[in-house]
Amino acid sequence: MDDITALILDDHAAFRRGFARLDDARGEEQLAAVWDALALHLDIHAEAEERILYPHLLKQDSGGAEEETDDAIRDHNKIRDAIEESKRHPVGSDAWWAAVRDARTENSEHLAEEEDEVLPDFRRHAGMELRLELGERWLTFYGEHPSGKGLSFRDKDPQRYIEQHSE
Repeated sequence: MDDITALILDDHAAFRRGFARLDDARGEEQLAAVWDALALHLDIHAEAEERILYPHLLKQDSGGAEEETDDAIRDHNKIRDAIEESKRHPVGSDAWWAAVRDARTENSEHLAEEEDEVLPDFRRHAGMELRLELGERWLTFYGEHPSGKGLSFRDKDPQRYIEQHSE
């Protein structure tokens, strides 16, 4: 079984490859095919983190957990908002590209924060047994929600999220 932090890093690498594929895509059909898959993966990943990783980060309360979680929820909201904005415009239009760029920028900043702060902090404070258990839950979550089935990709209030998951 995989450690949850390794699985999250695998997703991060997939996002970087997805945005690179988008750079190379030509025509509306290719752009839509690449973006639709990437946007869905970004949405599912955010939901998985919010259900599996961040509640445990808050429970281990390593000092910066609330701030890191607040930042992550706000980042996820911005990414979701940019994805939703892209859906309001014709694929390949200037407005569509602006929304995709917003998603990319927010995602890049979020990945850097997680990779430089959240995941190292989590690895230092969570035992390998917990990391493997959460990795199993991560894989199960993706299996239970193929193509986002049953998930609603909605913004969350960061303070309410922290209150609900800090118990």
